[in-house]
Amino acid sequence: MERNEMKSPYEERPWLKSYPPQVPPDIDIPLKSISQTFDEATEKWKNRTAIIFYGTEIKYQALREKVDRFATALFSLGIKKGDRVALLLLNSPEFVVAYYGAMKVGATITPISPVYVSSEIKHQLEDSGAETIICQDMLYGGMEKIGVKLRNVILTNITESLSSLKKYMGKSILRGVYQKMAVPSPDIVKREGFYQFQELIKKYPPHPPKVEIDPVGDVVILPYTSGTTGLPKGAMITSFNLLANEIQYQTFYPVFQEGMDVVVAYMPFYHAAGQLTALLAGILWGATLVILTTPEIDDILSSIARYNVTTFPGSPAIYETLKDYEKTDRVNWKKLKILISGADALHESTTQGWGARTGVNIHEAYGMTETTCLTHMVPLGKIKLGSVGLPLPNTMAAIVDPEKEEFLPVGELGEIVVNGPQITKGYWNKPEATKECEAIINGIRWWRTGDLGKMDEDGYFYIYDRKRDLIKYKGLRVYAREVEEVLKTHPEIKEVGVIGVKDIKVGENVKALVVLEADARGKLSEKDIIEYCQGKMAHYKIPKIVEFVGEIPKTDVGKVSRRELREQEF
Repeated sequence: MERNEMKSPYEERPWLKSYPPQVPPDIDIPLKSISQTFDEATEKWKNRTAIIFYGTEIKYQALREKVDRFATALFSLGIKKGDRVALLLLNSPEFVVAYYGAMKVGATITPISPVYVSSEIKHQLEDSGAETIICQDMLYGGMEKIGVKLRNVILTNITESLSSLKKYMGKSILRGVYQKMAVPSPDIVKREGFYQFQELIKKYPPHPPKVEIDPVGDVVILPYTSGTTGLPKGAMITSFNLLANEIQYQTFYPVFQEGMDVVVAYMPFYHAAGQLTALLAGILWGATLVILTTPEIDDILSSIARYNVTTFPGSPAIYETLKDYEKTDRVNWKKLKILISGADALHESTTQGWGARTGVNIHEAYGMTETTCLTHMVPLGKIKLGSVGLPLPNTMAAIVDPEKEEFLPVGELGEIVVNGPQITKGYWNKPEATKECEAIINGIRWWRTGDLGKMDEDGYFYIYDRKRDLIKYKGLRVYAREVEEVLKTHPEIKEVGVIGVKDIKVGENVKALVVLEADARGKLSEKDIIEYCQGKMAHYKIPKIVEFVGEIPKTDVGKVSRRELREQEF
């Protein structure tokens, strides 16, 4: 028998022996659309508060009406099933309305990071084929320069949902935002193809069209990710993927109670983690979302205390900051049902320091955009330092040879692959890139995560490294090659290599090792290189550290050897 046909211990799901008794190994995933699920939830919880936004409250019934009115408006603007609609929005009630409103007309939503620069926005719009964008007015400046022809531009103002605007003018929602960013003139909506978000909601009745959506076949979300290499690619996510991951998440943590929870929603909604923990597991479960536009520590702490928040999802960077923050003890963390960490590896010292300070465990989670959000989580009340947990119900995971379709023995380091109802159909219009991420072993389609790790005898998984060009800064993915390509455009840079340097506060900092042209040596400073990158890529991709070197190590085929650069660093 060939090695790739041998029965694998992973296929026996050894992690099930570590499951809590109340968590089933498999669950039923209803074959219905997210729009249908949204309608059911908003009807069931119509008198419950859905959103609290800096003091302004919105009931589920009012949210449903706004969504239906906005969906009717989109349909009237000619947006039909399968059209791509881009969202360039900060966390706000308008994001929730736009998200579900676009779904109701059968559109495919492609969320764009608010920190993207013009070239990054342009790539996502062109690659997705989006002809409609719903955009925060303060972010529109990055749109005007890109030269992409759009049919509809719908602008919204961050203060439109605030009933007590004056009270919050000095708060983080506005501080440093409207002061620094140019907001277009209100007259811009008089231009052809331009509309104002709230005016559309006022104008159109709450009677959206009836659109048949195939939960398994129709793509409803098209988030962009760089995968393991190259420019960002759209991961095709269906209603079935979204609903599966939401139910997996809530089943694995049976502390969640329908219509009873309160979630502090500061993780960005354009990101998979923000969507799952707030827009899906929150809204579809009848929770109250305390929405924060910016993740300012004081706002987070005051929201948890004031609104009796029950669930706190966060990144390792947030926990590391809170661990040593003077005001952290103002919150009784033992009152919360669960604290979850995702988007990056949680450092052991953060886990231990947090436990010593608060007496509460952080439950680590793992996943990626291509898996909707989550594939692994640490069971409730458990702690296993360094582990990202066990595969969720209905999920298979294994360790394979990074370059072959072969399973590796338990305990051996290799590439993590996953299979389950939350896994993407593939990349948008990129069948070859999709194929590169697939491994067919024993007739099962596995998705290559690009992360290197191992599984122990109890079924717990550990992440040890990533595909060599991947850097994670505050949970955001940065690809070395992308940063190198920008730096190479500098006329005085001869060669460059980019790596990640571990930093407990942010995960990894981006470091550029630069070889200057001979006549530029001694004339350019590290600051000059960093300033050159401003406006050419998102701020989190810009190198935080620059080191001038005499040469860059190469592989035998002439590529930058990042492995050697990392070895030199440590």
